[in-house]
Amino acid sequence: MRSTNKSAIAKCFLVVTMFVVLLTSCRGPSGQTQTGKNETQSLIIYTGRDKDEVAKVVDEFTRKFPKYKDKVDTLILGAQAALERLKAEKANPQAGFLWGGTQQGLQQAASEDLLAPSQPVNANLIDASRKDPQGRWYAEMLLPEVIIYNHDLLKADQAPKDWDDLITPAFKGKIVIRDVMPSGTMRTIYSAMMYRQSAATGKPDAGYAWLKKLDANTSSYTPSPDDMYFNLDRGVGTVTLWNLQDALIQPLKNHRPWSYVIPSSGVPVLLDGVGVVNNPKSMQAALDFENFLLEPQLQLQLAKDYYQIPAMQLPDADKPEWLAKLTIKEMKIDWDAMSAKQTEWMNYWAQNIKGKGGK
Repeated sequence: MRSTNKSAIAKCFLVVTMFVVLLTSCRGPSGQTQTGKNETQSLIIYTGRDKDEVAKVVDEFTRKFPKYKDKVDTLILGAQAALERLKAEKANPQAGFLWGGTQQGLQQAASEDLLAPSQPVNANLIDASRKDPQGRWYAEMLLPEVIIYNHDLLKADQAPKDWDDLITPAFKGKIVIRDVMPSGTMRTIYSAMMYRQSAATGKPDAGYAWLKKLDANTSSYTPSPDDMYFNLDRGVGTVTLWNLQDALIQPLKNHRPWSYVIPSSGVPVLLDGVGVVNNPKSMQAALDFENFLLEPQLQLQLAKDYYQIPAMQLPDADKPEWLAKLTIKEMKIDWDAMSAKQTEWMNYWAQNIKGKGGK
């Protein structure tokens, strides 16, 4: 009997030992069982979009995909700040999706392996010139850059009609600028002005001279778009350079006393795009969000509600009236050539021109 009991105990011990080994082998490096791999991923989105727009889109996304409810967080950042953050976090990425960025910034992020290839369902509606050949970023919307002025303080016939008007004595101390270096939008606008002045000679001198005159007429550089809006509203400056989307939506949303001018010589039209961050911890969630965001019906709704110009091809009959009637003269820019010089130009501006134009 004792031998039988010992044998039973030994078998029981062996079974328990095998169970413990099996359980341990099913755990990942974090101590969670492999079933955790099937759990819904969380998603952090870095975006420079309008806060209300972000909240609305995320809400609609989680209603369509309830499994992501309370699993999506957003961080509002300028395009350049988002890019710098992705660089800093490359070894341990936190974000899963980049919602907003200039073509230059997105291409830089892609070349540094910060973005992962993807193939959205509606990628075929986006022209080849508006997406990365390897699928690491896609343009979501087009951003014409315009001149905005406070119409309570400046009459329409007094407002600048073209870019060169901004550097005349009439606007000395009247221009307020969203600080350039942290802003992908402003870097691109200033680079476009450099390109416009320097393209004929291939030398930057004329462009630097133009930006120096603009700096002499600038009353302040603000750390954020909101600060720039406030300064323009309060008359710290009466004129700024910014995108058409905000020029249209801010007066309606926040009752700002703004009007805008489409410069007669043409405007730079930026691609503002999206990309899936190279972060396996949230890759599937990011792919789901990208597919949702680039649905034609959602893009049409954003055009109607938030004055976005979709980058994808959509039927004219479906576009909101304001967009169907919009006429823009686009500035001719070799974007690759401009991108190659942008960092050099902007670093020179920051070190040698900003705050020194009037001296």
